Amino acid sequence: MEAATAAEQLREVAAPDRVGERAASRLVELRAMFGGDLAYVEQELSRAASDGLSPATDAAKHLLAAGGKRVRPLCVLLSAACFDPSFSRGPASGGSGDAPRARDLAVVAELVHLATLLHDDVIDDSDMRRGAVTSRRVWGNAVSVLAGDLLLTHALERTAEAAPGKTMNELVATLRTLVDGEIVQLRGRVDARFGESVYFAIVEGKTASLFSWAARAGARAGGAAEADVEALGAFGRSLGVAFQLVDDALDYRGDPACTGKRLLGDLREGKVTLPLLVALRGRADLEAAVGRARAGDDGAARELLDAVLASGGIEEARAKAAAHADRAQTALASLPPSRARDLLAALATELTSRAS
Repeated sequence: MEAATAAEQLREVAAPDRVGERAASRLVELRAMFGGDLAYVEQELSRAASDGLSPATDAAKHLLAAGGKRVRPLCVLLSAACFDPSFSRGPASGGSGDAPRARDLAVVAELVHLATLLHDDVIDDSDMRRGAVTSRRVWGNAVSVLAGDLLLTHALERTAEAAPGKTMNELVATLRTLVDGEIVQLRGRVDARFGESVYFAIVEGKTASLFSWAARAGARAGGAAEADVEALGAFGRSLGVAFQLVDDALDYRGDPACTGKRLLGDLREGKVTLPLLVALRGRADLEAAVGRARAGDDGAARELLDAVLASGGIEEARAKAAAHADRAQTALASLPPSRARDLLAALATELTSRAS
């Protein structure tokens, strides 16, 4: 099958106009495929968050209790299932890959993500996360940082045991990339005039790199050839960019009750995202408002919100997210046809179309 034809078929499977009617049934299917695996992920996340000293464990459990989409673990599980059809049959299943190893790597992907959230809340002085007060507000910045470090040690220990070698080495490289992305974002807070290339470097570092690792790790655990591991890595990278672009759009037009974040939260924390960059094009007069909004000026924040809405920045962010979702589906076209592959393609479209 030609790659272009396969890509077109994947886009048909995940067509945006079908997202609403198929989302519920797809969720049921995912739970049927991975119900036991997802339950294992939750169990092990809870165990990891409790394995250590208080109050670091208290802070970790507080964040875990707030829930989450568990998108990164799903990327690991689906990527493994693309190559190991027996994956969803439980711990005793055989198959060409290693189902228990894939489950452990799904846990790792979420542990790393949770650790970055604990650290980000300190860096950003965040008060709310997933609709709950942040751990740093309850236990302080130092405890929140240490709680994140605790989860990272569990992630590294689990990976060293489950997947030493390439997957472990790539996780270490991904952690370095995550740190670099955060540093670039911090530098951007003192200058709102940095371009889109810097913005996308931040997105690649802070979000896309972990999605890419999750997909690559799952593929290897499923017994994939290296060419297919590369394809899944490209899928994860594009999916991560699309996911972050939608998140950034929701900061300006999202329901806090659904997103778990207050409107303009990223803006008030000093993050320059694509919708704001679009509004700032040719509007040097708005640069001072960015500084005032960071300092807590509600009037400046409303001024910037109006500018973003008028500029089409939200629409441009969502359009670019859709383009990256399209790239993600193209990356899947070279993989062997399977229901897991189709579900990965659908996941890319649904995450791009989400409203929370």
